[in-house]
Amino acid sequence: MAALAEARVEQVAREDLVMFVNACFSCTGQREFYGDARGQSVSIEFLHQYILGNYRRLYARTLAAGINHFNQAQIILNLLASGSPADARDKAEEGALIAAALRALPPQRAFRVLGSLRGRRINNRRARAIARDFVRGRANLAFDAVKYRSKLRAAVSHGHLKLEGELGLFLFRGWKKRSFTHPLLETFRRAHYTHEALYELPYTVAEGLAVKHGISREVFLRRIEPRLTAAERLRLQESAARERGTPPPVDLGRASLTKLALYVLALSPEVRRERHAELHAALEQAASRVLRRAPSPLQRVAAILDNSYSSSGSLEKRRRPLGVALATHYLLSTAAREYRAWWTCPVEEPLLVSARGQTDIATPLLEALAWGADLVVIVSDGYDNDPPKAVAELTRVFRSKLDPERHTALVHVNPVFDSEGYAPRSFGAAVPTVGVRDAEDVPTVLGFARFAEGVASLSELEAYLASRVGAMLQRGAGGSQGHDEGRRQDAPPAEEGES
Repeated sequence: MAALAEARVEQVAREDLVMFVNACFSCTGQREFYGDARGQSVSIEFLHQYILGNYRRLYARTLAAGINHFNQAQIILNLLASGSPADARDKAEEGALIAAALRALPPQRAFRVLGSLRGRRINNRRARAIARDFVRGRANLAFDAVKYRSKLRAAVSHGHLKLEGELGLFLFRGWKKRSFTHPLLETFRRAHYTHEALYELPYTVAEGLAVKHGISREVFLRRIEPRLTAAERLRLQESAARERGTPPPVDLGRASLTKLALYVLALSPEVRRERHAELHAALEQAASRVLRRAPSPLQRVAAILDNSYSSSGSLEKRRRPLGVALATHYLLSTAAREYRAWWTCPVEEPLLVSARGQTDIATPLLEALAWGADLVVIVSDGYDNDPPKAVAELTRVFRSKLDPERHTALVHVNPVFDSEGYAPRSFGAAVPTVGVRDAEDVPTVLGFARFAEGVASLSELEAYLASRVGAMLQRGAGGSQGHDEGRRQDAPPAEEGES
């Protein structure tokens, strides 16, 4: 009896942790096609507090699991708010994980985390030490003082940090009334009075000053164009289309796979046809870059890609589910020895895909299984409505009658968090569901799928997270700062990471 109870406790713990990690891959607290932002926020906050309260060590180790930036930030804040663990080894590991995760966050998110410490009145000894080490470790703090001025000021004042040179004067003592010897600080001061200095600043800083000076959007974008980062160029494409302006050129070779797919989907079908060879080559190259960082050699792979109307996403996550599907198509086609793709609404060419129609997963799934794939990857938000629940019944019969020995692996990759179910929506027990935010997460979640399927034990899950912790801390030992925008004043970085 005791053994049964112990086994049940272990099963519940494994299911809790798998649900939490899946949620941390997919949920960003933003509105989805079928759910509002409030429901997303309430659900994910409940999960965070539940896992923190019951599995603190594994909660901290989730920072190393490859989860999205939104949830990394939440974990950092919750750990700092709850004080240090009693065990010395847990305390040391947790502190190292927090520091490494904060350094690896995009700088705008990292400074937002430090600013949130003040909002939540978290000012214990460990929180101050984490903030101090992060600020001291920044490669170009003057750049941060200009681009993230209010956030850096909040972090410095809340943590009682000391700044060297002119930075303290710039942040706290009436910078408009004095000149500075540091070129970037002086440029920022002059940009409030002269137009020319404005174009020497980072785009996000200069944008607000351009409005203050009454500079037209067209003139501003043309002159600031050399200072745009790759991510800023991509973001400006859609706004330029709405405003019928001319978007700045994009270096397709520097864009990440999912952002590149979203950029392609924002183009009109006519432009996609005209630039087909260029866009196709860029997506293939982006997929190859992902696989160089995270090799995932596959054999015979079939992809079921959902391009139903719900893949159009929401106002906050416009076309993201469809973009993840398109990016995953290129990723799997690059990784697999043999590959075939089926879209729920057939398309003549993947680059011309659009969100339309109902969600019929069962029909293409039958064709993929008949083709004899070793691995079938379904990319969908989990709303199977043509007919409803057909995939659950199809996969149940396939697993129980046709493939009980599991020669064919089935994985459902879901980029949408279901706030009511506290997890990405699934197609039933026969298909493990793993959450993603970007297609770049796919190599990681394919390895995590065996935990979602229930074939791995809690001890294996713990070992998996421990190995990820070791890899993350080893990478962080070199003191590198991920997504650093402040490397050089005269040139923007390759890309701003966001999620």
